[in-house]
Amino acid sequence: MRMIRMVYEQEVLIVGAGPTGLTLAVDLARRGVRVRIVDAAVEPSRGSRGKGIQPRTQEIFDLLGVMPEIAKAGGLYQRLRFHFGPFSFRGGSLGTRHAPTAATPYPNLLQVPQFKTEGVLRARLAELGVSVEYGRRFESFVQRDDGVEVALSEGVLVRCAYLVGCDGGRSAVRKALGFGLVGSTVEDKTLLVGDVKVEGLSREDWHVWPWARGGMLGLCPMPHSDFFQVTCAKVEDVAGLIESVSKCRVTEVLTSSSYTPQARMVQRYRGGRVFLAGDAAHLHPPTGGQGLNTGVQDAWNLGWKLAWALRGGPDSILDSYQAERLPVAAAVLNLSRTLYVNRSLKRGALTNQLGLHYRESALSSGAPVGELHPGDRMPDGRLPNGQRVFDVLRHPGATLLSRGDSKVLVRPDGYIARIGRDVVDHYAGLPVLRIST
Repeated sequence: MRMIRMVYEQEVLIVGAGPTGLTLAVDLARRGVRVRIVDAAVEPSRGSRGKGIQPRTQEIFDLLGVMPEIAKAGGLYQRLRFHFGPFSFRGGSLGTRHAPTAATPYPNLLQVPQFKTEGVLRARLAELGVSVEYGRRFESFVQRDDGVEVALSEGVLVRCAYLVGCDGGRSAVRKALGFGLVGSTVEDKTLLVGDVKVEGLSREDWHVWPWARGGMLGLCPMPHSDFFQVTCAKVEDVAGLIESVSKCRVTEVLTSSSYTPQARMVQRYRGGRVFLAGDAAHLHPPTGGQGLNTGVQDAWNLGWKLAWALRGGPDSILDSYQAERLPVAAAVLNLSRTLYVNRSLKRGALTNQLGLHYRESALSSGAPVGELHPGDRMPDGRLPNGQRVFDVLRHPGATLLSRGDSKVLVRPDGYIARIGRDVVDHYAGLPVLRIST
C-alpha cells in the first residue's frame, strides 16, 4: 500500500507545462482560480520545436498581457534558400510581411523558439503566484461526484474540482480516460528535430537541401540566438550529416528528438470532470504551424468556462468546450495533413487562424451587423476615447459594446456571443463591462 504524503485542495489541476498547459494556467490564475500545474519532466524544455506563433495566437497573448515579451523573443520568418550541390537560389518565405491594421494588429506569422514562449508564460504565471512543479508525474485518477482525486508520483494525492490533461501526444491523462486517437500516420519515415550551432553558415536565410541523405535537410536560424533548428530524417549522427551537406562545422548539438508525422485526434474532449487540450487531444504533422497554436486556443476556450463552472455556472458550459473546439481541431488537422502531403508552401490567411469561428455554437446568437458576426473573433480597433478594443477586452469578464441600436456582447475569450438590442448586465457569472463605441 502506497502512503499518501500530502493532500492539496485545488480547483483545477493541469498536467503538462507546455504552451497549452501554461496558457490555461495563466488564464485561470488571472481569473482567481486556484490552479496547480505539474510536469513529469525534471526541468523546462530547451528546444525550439514549436516555433511558429500564428496571428490569432498573438492576439490571445496580447489579451493575456504577454505579447510584448513574446515579440521581443521572436522575429519574422526568413526567406527559404534551396541548395542543390554547388548551386542555390532564394525562394519566398513561409511568413508574410503585411503592415498591421487597426483591426488586425498582428498580421504576420512570428518565429519564436518554443522554450522562449514557455519561458514568457512561466514568468507571467509566477507573477500571478503559481509555479510549475517539475518532476511531478501523473499516475492515475478517480472521479467523484464533487471532484477528482489524482495520484501523482512520490505518493502525492491531489483533490481538485477539474483535471485537464495538456501532457502531449503520449498523454497519460488521455490513456487513463481510455480515449483513443483516430486518424493515421502521415508518413512512415521517422523524422528528427533539434537545435544545433553551425559555424560559418549565413543566418539571413532558412537553408534547405531537398536531396540530402535520407531526405530533406533544413537549417532555420532562430531569432536572437546563435543556433539553428535542424529538421531531417532521423540519423544517428546529425552533426555529421549537416557537415557533409553544408560544408560547415557543427560546434554543438543542443537538443535532438525524433517523431513520426501523425494526423490523429480524439473523438471526445471531456470525460466527466476530466478534459483534454493540445497535443493530448490532437496530433498534427509539422506543416502550417497549427499544432501549438490550436493547443493554445483550446486552453483559451476552456479557461473562462472552467472559471464560470466554478462560480456556479451550468454544467452545459463545459460541454460547449468540446462542441466548439472539436470541429475546429478536425478542420485544422485536415489542413495540416493536406499541406504536408502536397508539400505545399501556402500559408498566410490559410493558416493564420484569424478566420476560425464558433458561428454554429449554441453560445452564438443574433444577426450580423456590418463585418461583425456572432461567433467570430472580435477584431481590434480604436474606441472614441482612444483605447484599443483589445485593451478593453483584457479584463476577465464579458464586454458589451454599444454601436447605435446594436449591442455586441463579447465573451471573456474575445469572441462575439451575440448581436442584438438587448442590454446584458451579467455573463459567465460576472458583471458585464459596458462600453459605448
